[in-house]
Amino acid sequence: MSDDKRLAALESVKYIKDGMILGLGSGSTVNWMLRALSERIKEGLRIEGIPSSKKTEKLAKELGIPLTDFSKTTKIDLAIDGADEIDGNLNLIKGGGGSLVREKVVDACADELIIIADSSKVVKQLGAFSLPVEVLPFGFEVTVANIEKLGGIPKLRRKENEIFVSDNGNYILDCSFGTIDGAQALHEKLIRLVGVVETGIFSGMADKVIVARNGEIKFLTRN
Repeated sequence: MSDDKRLAALESVKYIKDGMILGLGSGSTVNWMLRALSERIKEGLRIEGIPSSKKTEKLAKELGIPLTDFSKTTKIDLAIDGADEIDGNLNLIKGGGGSLVREKVVDACADELIIIADSSKVVKQLGAFSLPVEVLPFGFEVTVANIEKLGGIPKLRRKENEIFVSDNGNYILDCSFGTIDGAQALHEKLIRLVGVVETGIFSGMADKVIVARNGEIKFLTRN
């Protein structure tokens, strides 16, 4: 699996051009992309990246990748990110690492969004992976109750027996809705709830999906 993640990451770097502002996603597959990008920078490639998480920012700095932020530019030429689930219409579930809000900000600003993954992330329908929903800590119990009214089963994310806190200082509810038939409709219902900051449904955002399986590359397009 790690070999396929690396292969998909290497393929994505081919789309990076000199002078680009890059959106740097988060996750294990993106980490492979950052390492490959670092090698190209050593060879003379000139880019600047906007990281979507503190973990990505830390690794990018360690690898010598030049960074910028939204105080200097609001234009991103290309974003490269991972996903937890990808369906046939290129709807995504993201947020397994807890960076969904920053990832959505970065990805939405990009002229083009490339998703990289191994084949285990490709599904017929979203929903086997619990949907992460970032919520305000204040009154999160109310938000839990309201999500339950929509048919979800929310579970407060914990890490090492402590409540997980996102880079934005919020909580994550991992919500089981079973098979998700209408991804965008579910997102719209959730985002209207008071206390919900953002959902891990990324619908209609991916321009290209690069999937590696058993050493081979496949490009996914919308059905």
